[in-house]
Amino acid sequence: MQVYTVISTKGGVGKSTTCAHLGGLLADSSIRVLLIDLDNQPTLSSYYQLEAEAPGGTYELIALNQTASEQVVSKTVISGLDIVVSNDYHAQLPQLLLSAPDGRFRLSNLIRQFESRYDVVILDTQGARSIVLEAAVLAADHALSPITPELLSAREFIRGTLGMLEELEVLTQYTNLVVPKVSLLINRLDETRDAREVSASLYQMFSTDTDARVQVMSAPLRHLTAFRQAAALGQPIHRFEPTKPAGRKSPAGADQIRAVALELNPEWSPFLRADANQTVEGASDAIH
Repeated sequence: MQVYTVISTKGGVGKSTTCAHLGGLLADSSIRVLLIDLDNQPTLSSYYQLEAEAPGGTYELIALNQTASEQVVSKTVISGLDIVVSNDYHAQLPQLLLSAPDGRFRLSNLIRQFESRYDVVILDTQGARSIVLEAAVLAADHALSPITPELLSAREFIRGTLGMLEELEVLTQYTNLVVPKVSLLINRLDETRDAREVSASLYQMFSTDTDARVQVMSAPLRHLTAFRQAAALGQPIHRFEPTKPAGRKSPAGADQIRAVALELNPEWSPFLRADANQTVEGASDAIH
């Protein structure tokens, strides 16, 4: 089982939608996926309709150590894609973890109990630093950080996200956990000069050395209306836009999220076939 945490200390960069699109693609490729929504603004929890809703969610998972599927795991309408919904309505988890001896390490131990049930676990996190975010980072085998190609986003990544990782490096010297490497995903890339310059600066800033903590992914997600339309319908982008519309230069949404997935983990290549889209009939037409 592989654990991926989607992180950023800045809100509004596309963490939840990235989780939704990546999880939907993998599930449609016969990979068993569990999403865990740790954001107090639970966009991911409401992205997909639920076929079967569990009585509990992230609060019961973390506060009560409940890992039984019937208690905390809800099933989405996409076969093979399950979710632990965000239900910490009173924001009690940060204080609970701060006062717990295993606060930053509890989530790592809990997630490993899902190992026999899922191939991939994807954690969505809040766009602000907290002990919950730190616990999610330490639970991951790999971190994915979406970033919009804007100067403020780049500054916050360096100041906030990298600063947090550096502090966690010090903490993990006394544990058997490690701070995962981070793939920096340029999200909502458009053709403006500012976007191109910020993207180029990010590529120059972070080495392509395989030992580097942060690597900028070569596969970006473009600023397409299709991503917003897919979210409005609660569909993963690979179903909503399986092929490139005539006359557009940017690749199809399906090709873009597939490229991100393959760069994130090349071992998924045998599963991520172009014919695995399972497009929902009429989904694109429903918007117009």
